[in-house]
Amino acid sequence: MAADLVRQTAENARARLVLLHGWGADANDLMPLGIALAEEITTPMEIIALQAPQFQAQGTGRQWYGLFPADWASVPTAIAGLKQRINNLGSEEIPLEATVLLGFSQGGAMALATGCDLPLAGLIACSAYAHPNWQAPIIRPPVLLLHGQQDNVVPLTASMSLRNELADGHQSCDYCSFDGGHIIPAEAQEQMKKALKHWLN
Repeated sequence: MAADLVRQTAENARARLVLLHGWGADANDLMPLGIALAEEITTPMEIIALQAPQFQAQGTGRQWYGLFPADWASVPTAIAGLKQRINNLGSEEIPLEATVLLGFSQGGAMALATGCDLPLAGLIACSAYAHPNWQAPIIRPPVLLLHGQQDNVVPLTASMSLRNELADGHQSCDYCSFDGGHIIPAEAQEQMKKALKHWLN
């Protein structure tokens, strides 16, 4: 399984940040972001970037499931596989309750669809969308949604719909839009740092 993830472990790590990359990227894509976030958190943190299981048909990157065209029929299998991988990361030193799941774009959709059913410390979804017919459970971890106002890949309305879907949960759902497109700018990273400090420190 070593080839399926990239890991950076801090000495005496007591928390974990799991990164889920977007469509067409790979496990290395979000590692610089994860490292930058970990440097701002006083709790020693392990960073794990998971590699999507499928090769992207149109290029050299990876995908959690086919997206152009969207292969929605394969989403349940993709979610089940990811859920098992995340459960396998839990340990006595760093339980799932000390784990935050962060996903971008397709990885954000997977983070929400998978992480809302797990006892995680929190979920961060940037430029994310909901899978068809997805319903958020009432009992779920706290969520931070981030989205660019000029995103021409995943429209801003996708996160607004997610916010409405998550509104009735027992935990918070914070939402922040920013000036920009399908990216994770410094403004969004600041919101991520605040969430991580609140959930983990």
